[in-house]
Amino acid sequence: THDTKYVDLVKKSFPSKGFSSLDGDTIISPGSKEATFDAAGSIIAAIDGIQNKEFKNAFASVRPPGHHCNQNKAAGFCILNNIAIGAKYLLNKYKYKKIAIIDFDVHHGNGTQQIFYNDETVAYASSHEFPLFPGTGSEEETGVGNIFNAPLKTGMKGKEFLKVFDQKILKPIDKFKPEIILISAGFDAHFRDPLANINLESEDFYQITKQIVDLANIHSKGRVISFLEGGYDLQALSESIKQHLLALKN
Repeated sequence: THDTKYVDLVKKSFPSKGFSSLDGDTIISPGSKEATFDAAGSIIAAIDGIQNKEFKNAFASVRPPGHHCNQNKAAGFCILNNIAIGAKYLLNKYKYKKIAIIDFDVHHGNGTQQIFYNDETVAYASSHEFPLFPGTGSEEETGVGNIFNAPLKTGMKGKEFLKVFDQKILKPIDKFKPEIILISAGFDAHFRDPLANINLESEDFYQITKQIVDLANIHSKGRVISFLEGGYDLQALSESIKQHLLALKN
């Protein structure tokens, strides 16, 4: 997933005390090393658990997030791209041929898109406020027909969001017929979140997740693995994750 030189750089970058940075937004401390590799390792544990039929689906409540990190650069709080590592693991170890990544974080997952931009075995579909950090994610960015971006207007609320999500995200993934669905689950499209301006309610994340689960039940034997990305208001985060988990259990 990542260049060997980049992984070596990351390993050497964690300070023994105080703070350091991998880019302007990505601050690291002594505890960041364990958190970073535990977060990336959690997707491996989730995949192995599903393959061994220990559970049907999984949610990893981990930080740091991952979807802004590309092949060789940290960005936007992301040190390793957890969801991309999982997809590569599925391709390489378990020989999956069609993997879908659905990203409903309010920011575009530019790192995930970059890693899989020319990989027809992985479909990447992202809904995100536009324009907003990182500035990518226009509908014209289509890869090899495997990239599906749904830019959202500032101020959008739940009803309109769900309509766009169905048309621009779910329908292309339905057509793709994935063997498994991975979710970059950011909850910063909530109206309480301080970093963006999409106005979803906590309950909207139940509907978003249920629609993904319904799709997985059709194409993927119900297999869904979800990983926490953004979400920066603690009340909104806890309420939204609860709704997300309730839908994942169905």
